Amino acid sequence: MTESYFGQDRSPNRQCQGIISGNISAEACFSSVEAKRLPMRSVSGIASRWVLTFLVAAASCIHTVPAWTQTPQNAGHVDPERARAFELYESGKILEAIPMLEKLATDHPTDAVIFERWACSIATYAETLADPEARKQTRVHALQIARKAKALGDNSLMLRHVLDLPEDGSEPVLSTSKEVDVAMRTAAAAFIRGDLENARAGYLRVLLLDPNNYEAMVSVGETYFRQRVLGSAGEWFARAVQMEPNRETAYRYWADALAQSGRNDAARSKFIEAVVADPYDQLTWSELQKWARTNNVELNYVKLRDPSTVSASNLDNPNVIPWMTYAVGRAGWQTEKSKKEFPNVPRGRHTLQEETHALDLMITILKKQSHDRKMWNALDTSLQSLVKIQEAGFLEPFVLLNRADAEIAQDYDAYRASNRDQIRRYLDEFVVPKTPAIKN
Repeated sequence: MTESYFGQDRSPNRQCQGIISGNISAEACFSSVEAKRLPMRSVSGIASRWVLTFLVAAASCIHTVPAWTQTPQNAGHVDPERARAFELYESGKILEAIPMLEKLATDHPTDAVIFERWACSIATYAETLADPEARKQTRVHALQIARKAKALGDNSLMLRHVLDLPEDGSEPVLSTSKEVDVAMRTAAAAFIRGDLENARAGYLRVLLLDPNNYEAMVSVGETYFRQRVLGSAGEWFARAVQMEPNRETAYRYWADALAQSGRNDAARSKFIEAVVADPYDQLTWSELQKWARTNNVELNYVKLRDPSTVSASNLDNPNVIPWMTYAVGRAGWQTEKSKKEFPNVPRGRHTLQEETHALDLMITILKKQSHDRKMWNALDTSLQSLVKIQEAGFLEPFVLLNRADAEIAQDYDAYRASNRDQIRRYLDEFVVPKTPAIKN
C-alpha cells in the first residue's frame, strides 16, 4: 500500500484553525453559533493586532452591531429580560447591560451565552475605571466569569479575547510614550461610556502626538460610525487603509459603513480587500460570510478532499490517480534535479512553490481525464473546479487561501507584495459571488 502526503493538517496556526483550508471546512467554521454572534465593533475601534492585548480584548466586547448582523430571536419562547439585556449589549450599551446580565447569570446558571456577554461587559467596564488597581481586580473578575462560560461550552472569539487577559489582570504599556498611552486609554474609556465627542477628541489628540497611530485613526472613524455619520467614517477608514494597506481592520469597518450607506457593491469590494490584507484571520472571513448570507449568496469554497490512503484495490476510482500524481509531485520536489531547477526555494518546509508544482502535475492528469466524459463526470467536483481555477490563472492564490498550512502561509506576504491584484481577482471572480443588484 502506498501512503504519501495525504491527510495532512493544512490549517494555519491562527485564530480560526482551518479557515477555508484543509482540515476544517469554512462553512463549518462560519456557520457555528460563535461565528454568527461575533460582535463587529471594538470599543476603541481596534481589532486584529491589538486583540493580543488586554485593552482590545476588553474593548472588543462593546460594539455597534448593524441590524443585518444582529442575533435573531429563537422561534420558540423568548425571555424578555434576556432579550432586553442582549439588545443593550448588541447596541453597545454595556454599562446598562451589566446588572441585567448578572441577574440573568444567577437565574440561568447553565446559559453559556449569558456568561460570555457578562464577562465581555465586565472586561470592558474595567477600562472605564480611573484607579489602576480597580481595573486590575475587575479584569480578574471578568476572567472568572469567562472561565465559567468556557466550562459551559462557549468558545466564541470574543470570549477567547477575555480569556487571553493576564491572570493577575495587569495591563501592558500601549505606547512607549506615556502621553500617548494615557491619551489612548482616556479616549477608549470615553468611547465605552458612549461619550463619542470626547472619545473622538481623545483619538485626535493621540494623532497629534503620534500621526502614524493606525488604531487611533481607525477609532476616529469608529466614533463617526457610531453616530451614523457614515461619509466621515469612511474617510477616516480610507486614511487608515492608505497608511497601512496590509492591516485588515479598516477595510472591514469601511465595508460596514458602505453597506449601511446602501453601497453594497463597494462594501463587497472592501470585505474582499480585508481578506487580501489578512486571509488567515477569522474576522476577515466571518464578516465576508455574514455579508454573503445577508445578500443571499454563497461563497464558492473549493476544498480538495485528499484521500488518506491509496491502494491497488481502489485504482479504478478516477479520483485516485490524480492524487497519486500529486504525491509523486510532492516527493519529486525533494530530488536533486528539482533543487537545481529551483535553487532559491526553501526546502526545509512546505512551500507555495512545492504545493503549486504538485497540483500542476495533478491537473495534467485531470485534463487528460476530461476527454472521457464518463470518467470526468465521476470525478469529485472539487477536482473539476481545480482545473477551472488553474485555467483562470488562480492556482497560486488558491493554494495560499484554500490549501495553506502554517508553512505555506509564510509565503503569503511576499506573494501579495507583487501579486495583490491576482489575489483580489481570485476572490472577486471565483470566490465571492456578485449579488443580483450588483449584476444589474
